[in-house]
Amino acid sequence: MNAIIIAVIALGSFYMAYKFYGGFLAKKIYALDPDRKTPAHEFEDGFDYVPTDKRVLWGHHFTSIAGAAPIVGPAIAVIWGWVPAILWVVLGTIMMGAVHDFGSLVVSLRHKGKSIGELTEDLISNRSRTLFLLIILFLLLLVIAVFAFVIAVLFDKYPIAVFPIWFEIPLAIFVGWSIYKFKWGATVPAAIALVVMYITIWIGSQHPITMPETFLGSGLVTWEWIIIIYAFCASVLPVWTLLQPRDYINAEELIVGLGLMYAGLFVVAPTIVAPAVQAHPEGAPSMIPFLFITIACGAISGFHSLVSSGTTVRQLDNEKDAQMVGYGGMIGEGILSTMAVLACTAGFTSVALWKEHYSSWGAAAGLGAKVGAFVDGGARFIQGLGIGESFATGIVVVLVVSFAMTTIDTATRLQRYVIGELGSDYNLNFLKNRYIGSFIAAFSALALCLLKAGGKGGLILWPLFGTSNQLLAGLALLMVSLWLYKTKKPTIYAFLPMCFMLFMTMWAMLVNISNYWNSENWLLMAIGSILFILALWLVGEAYLAFKKGRSATT
Repeated sequence: MNAIIIAVIALGSFYMAYKFYGGFLAKKIYALDPDRKTPAHEFEDGFDYVPTDKRVLWGHHFTSIAGAAPIVGPAIAVIWGWVPAILWVVLGTIMMGAVHDFGSLVVSLRHKGKSIGELTEDLISNRSRTLFLLIILFLLLLVIAVFAFVIAVLFDKYPIAVFPIWFEIPLAIFVGWSIYKFKWGATVPAAIALVVMYITIWIGSQHPITMPETFLGSGLVTWEWIIIIYAFCASVLPVWTLLQPRDYINAEELIVGLGLMYAGLFVVAPTIVAPAVQAHPEGAPSMIPFLFITIACGAISGFHSLVSSGTTVRQLDNEKDAQMVGYGGMIGEGILSTMAVLACTAGFTSVALWKEHYSSWGAAAGLGAKVGAFVDGGARFIQGLGIGESFATGIVVVLVVSFAMTTIDTATRLQRYVIGELGSDYNLNFLKNRYIGSFIAAFSALALCLLKAGGKGGLILWPLFGTSNQLLAGLALLMVSLWLYKTKKPTIYAFLPMCFMLFMTMWAMLVNISNYWNSENWLLMAIGSILFILALWLVGEAYLAFKKGRSATT
C-alpha cells in the first residue's frame, strides 16, 4: 500500500469531520453563543485569565495536549499492524478524542471556568470532587516526573536539540511582550520567532551541546533539575509571558514541520512495509484492549480534559472559538499521529529493517526505539525535498522535544491549580499561593524522579499511566454526558464514547492488576487497585446523579 493513499484519506476525513461533525456539535448540541461572556473576560486578571486571539490560543492548546505522546503511542502500536493503528487514530480522534476535548471545554465554559475536577462537585457530589481531584493529582505527578526524564533522555540522545530548545525561551518572551505590551499583534513577532528558531536548529545541528556530569549527578539527572526549575518558573509567571507565546511558536513549528513531512511523503511516495495486521507480536499484550490504551493521546486522552478546563478555558476570548480550539486542536493532534503511523511504517526502506526494529514488544517499546522510528522516518520524508540529513533530523527532533517541553510546563501549572483546589477543600489556603503550589507541583515530581538511580524514579509508576490517563478520559466524558443530560440535550454523542472508553480501560486495568499480582509487584498492584476502586466509586456516584433526573441548570 502506498502511504500517499492513507495520508489523503486520513487528511480528508479530518477536514470533513471538523467542518461537519464539529460544526454540528457546536451549533446543535453545545449551542455556542458568541454573545455569552467567557471566564477569560469575567475574571480577567492578566495572569491566568487572559482573553486571547484564537490563533494564539489554538497554538497554546494544541501544543499543550500534544506533547510526545501522540508520536510515542502510535510508534509502539504499529507493532500490531498499520491498519488497526491508523483506523483508531482517525476514527478515535473524530468520534471520541475531539468530542472529549470540545465537550470538556464547553462544560467548563458554562461553569465559570471550573476545572473538570471542580465540576464533579456541581454535577455529582462534593465527595466525588475529592475523589476525582486525587486521580488527577496522581496522573499529573506522573506526567511531570516522566516527561522530565523523557526530555532529559532526548537531550542526551539528540544534543542538536539543546540550543534551539533553550533559545526559544527568550524568543517566547519577546513574542509575549510584543503582543500584550507593545500591541504589535501576533503575526509579525511570531513570524520573526519562527525564522530565528530554524536558524537555531541549523546552529544546533552544527554545534550539538552535551551535558557533563555535575555536582547534581549525571548529565541526565542535571537536565532533570534544570527542566523542573524551568517548569516551576513557567508556572508562576503570567500565562502570556512564556507559556502561551512559547506554545504558539511551537504550533507554528509543527505546521511547518508537518507540512514538510507530508510534502516529502508525496514526493518520496513510500510504500508501507509494515504488516497490515499482526495480532500476536512476540511479547506484546493482547491487541484488544491495549491498542486503545497504547495509542492514547493519538486518539483520545484524559490529560486533554485537564488542559481544556484548566489553562485553555481561562484564555478563550469568545465562545464561538471553542470549536476551533477544542475540536480543532484534537484534529491537529490526529494529523500528527497519522504522520507518526506513516513514519513508523513507511519510513523504513525495507521490510527487513522494519522487522528488525519491531522484532518484539521489548525491542519496540524502549524510548529510543519509539522516538527514533519517528525521527528517522520523518527525516527521510523531509530529505525527499532536497533538505540535508542533519538539518532534516534537527527539524524533527526539535519538534518532538518542543512538544514535550510544552506538556511539562502546562502540566505543572495544572498541578498548581489542583493543589489549590484541594487546599480549598481542607481549608489549607496557603496551598492556593502560586509559588507554594508550583513548588510542590514541580519538586514533588523531581523527588519522584530521584527515587531511582539515574533519575528514573518516574518509571517506577509509569506502567500505571496509560490506563490512568484513559480512565480520566472516560470519566471526563461521563461529566460531559451528565451535563448534557441535566441540561436536556442529547447525550449519545458523549455517552457512547464514554461507555467504550470506560469498558476498554477497566478491562485493561484488571488485566494489569492480575499481571502485577502474578509478578508480585505489590506497589503497582496496590495503586492500580485503588485507582480502579476510585473509578468504580465515581461511576456509582454519577449513576445516582443521573437517577436524580434532569434539572434546569444551564
